[in-house]
Amino acid sequence: MASLLTDPLFEISGLGPPPNKNFYHFAVTKSDVIWRWWKISLRTVDRGSKPGELRESHQDFLDDTCLHGDVTMVFGRQMLQYAKALCQGYYDYLERLSDALLLRIINYLELEDVGQLGQTSHRFRQLCGSEKFWEQAVRRCCNTVSAEVASLALEVGWRSIFFTSKLQLQKLISRRRLKVEVQQERQVSDPDTKAEESLDESSETNQTSTSDEESHPGIVPDLSLGTDTSSCCNVDFDPEPEADSDSRVPEQNSALSEW
Repeated sequence: MASLLTDPLFEISGLGPPPNKNFYHFAVTKSDVIWRWWKISLRTVDRGSKPGELRESHQDFLDDTCLHGDVTMVFGRQMLQYAKALCQGYYDYLERLSDALLLRIINYLELEDVGQLGQTSHRFRQLCGSEKFWEQAVRRCCNTVSAEVASLALEVGWRSIFFTSKLQLQKLISRRRLKVEVQQERQVSDPDTKAEESLDESSETNQTSTSDEESHPGIVPDLSLGTDTSSCCNVDFDPEPEADSDSRVPEQNSALSEW
């Protein structure tokens, strides 16, 4: 079974804890343990430093307490314990399986067992709570899943579909149908209403234009002279004073002539 495992068995990389900014890479192969580091510093003394590498056998790594401290400082104690287990021949085959294969295995468990499995690790918690798992659970419990149920699951989630009764599910589907029908009716009625509004607006403009022509039948702008009717409407003038001044002048002239 161990021969089916790929090489390397485990590898991880990352930066050191502050203020350390060095980059580290840790790998466990079938025969060796590899520890690499790249020194990152702004000091001129460290600019010419080259990357370093330490390669040891599994047994030498188990006895190297100094390297254990470096691995713990950068990646944590859990990574060190996992690397020791690999060097001792204790392989975690579940970690090597793909998510699709693990989901097929989890699908055969009871819901209580699935809840307990989700508490074992971060990866199993994500798998047990994923939409893919609950979709498989729904399809396993139901003989057939209609397209409406699948479309509803995209909105509320497959987990909600699994814990919803058939009566409530029928109500949700009927409400969704009514919502879709109302939207379709609105889409159909919108062009008609827009056309009616445009007709009403055009009729109102025609009525206003005709009413203006009827209220001022004798006023026709002389377009040949280039007069600006809009500017003329803003000018205020009172013809009465001019009329009075014109009418007084002849009277004075006549009086003078008689005198």
